[in-house]
Amino acid sequence: MNRRIALFDFDGTITTKDTLLEFIRYDRGGLLFGLGFLLAAPWLAAWKLKIISNQKAKERVLSFFFRNRPLDDFQASCDRFSTEMLPGLLRPKALDELKKLKDLDAEIVIVSASPSNWISKWAASEGASLIATQLSVTTKKDRPVLTGSIEGANCHGKEKVRRIRQQHPLDEYNEIYAYGDSSGDRPMLALAKIAFYKPFR
Repeated sequence: MNRRIALFDFDGTITTKDTLLEFIRYDRGGLLFGLGFLLAAPWLAAWKLKIISNQKAKERVLSFFFRNRPLDDFQASCDRFSTEMLPGLLRPKALDELKKLKDLDAEIVIVSASPSNWISKWAASEGASLIATQLSVTTKKDRPVLTGSIEGANCHGKEKVRRIRQQHPLDEYNEIYAYGDSSGDRPMLALAKIAFYKPFR
């Protein structure tokens, strides 16, 4: 039996924009969005200069916007974003490719550095499994709240490869496809027999 698996980056590959930024703008509004990134500018600059990690910079942003946010309230906003905004960010050519692969009975895996919260609903509707960054949660006054940190490692670069291998025995597949659009996807693309870089633009 010929087994196929297709590994898709999400932001910039399937979507036209970074959904983390789009979600923050949707959830917090344009004014707070601008203020937050103005205050985070030194940390983002430090990341660009490779002084701090991608994860540390992302956690600074997450902490500013979402620290102590009740999880149920946050998830409700994520679900609304997934329904109201996400469809308009999807690349038609990417959706066509997903359909083609599903017709070939390929297993579809979305692998994203963005939090799973606003991707999971869409991924499930596509019959795809999801590997994504997880947000850390604690409990305050018997209510789960976001800490502003990432649980474990940011799902980026080599971490994508580690999680893919952890969940999918790649040597059992005859064909491995991978799709990405950034340097953070290159380790994942190297896993594939058939790899595509920025294929839907």
